[in-house]
Amino acid sequence: MAEVKLFGVWDSPFSKRVELALKLKGVKYEYIEEDLKNKSPLLLNYNPVHKKVPVLLHNGKPISESLIILEYIDDTWQQGPPILPKDPYLRSKARFWAKFVDDKCIPAMWKACWQKGEEGEKAMEEANDALEFLENEIKGKRFFGGDDSIGLVDIAADVIACRNGIIAELMGVQFLRKDKFPNLCKWADEYCNCSFVKENQPPNQKLIHHYKALIQASTSSKSTK
Repeated sequence: MAEVKLFGVWDSPFSKRVELALKLKGVKYEYIEEDLKNKSPLLLNYNPVHKKVPVLLHNGKPISESLIILEYIDDTWQQGPPILPKDPYLRSKARFWAKFVDDKCIPAMWKACWQKGEEGEKAMEEANDALEFLENEIKGKRFFGGDDSIGLVDIAADVIACRNGIIAELMGVQFLRKDKFPNLCKWADEYCNCSFVKENQPPNQKLIHHYKALIQASTSSKSTK
């Protein structure tokens, strides 16, 4: 029986965060794919409050919420590069920006992909405003934590860096434009071209097929209303 188990979904950017962190730290784990339309009794038992992935099970003890799991991994396993800085002030900054990605960037970007008309324009403005803060934060740095290695904020923003091209191709929504966000674009290129990151991304064609199915389902749903 594996000491560490991860309950996740292959296309979930939040599950992907935890996988990246475990592999960055060199932690061996068993991955358990969940079907969110038919959630397993184990998932419901280990995360009864939110009933969602990811859930990390370590020695039989469950930890949920991706950002909390990332901190737990960093605190528990000392091998490998640190995910959070040791300095208390820098740690607080990393927590702030990771939460900013979750609370401000991802929701607005997701909404901008699916909403049309005025609602879509408003969501795009919100996404651009949020990305502008990240643009200023990454200026002059290789990664959000500095030049040394990938850290908490980089992993939190993985979906922004690595799925921007697919979203632009399929949905016609381009978030990271070099003329508007040159620093973020440079960071995204640097981050996505790290061998560690490239090796641990879902296959592009599988993601494209998945997003096409989502778009088709959304279109069909709206046409029947």
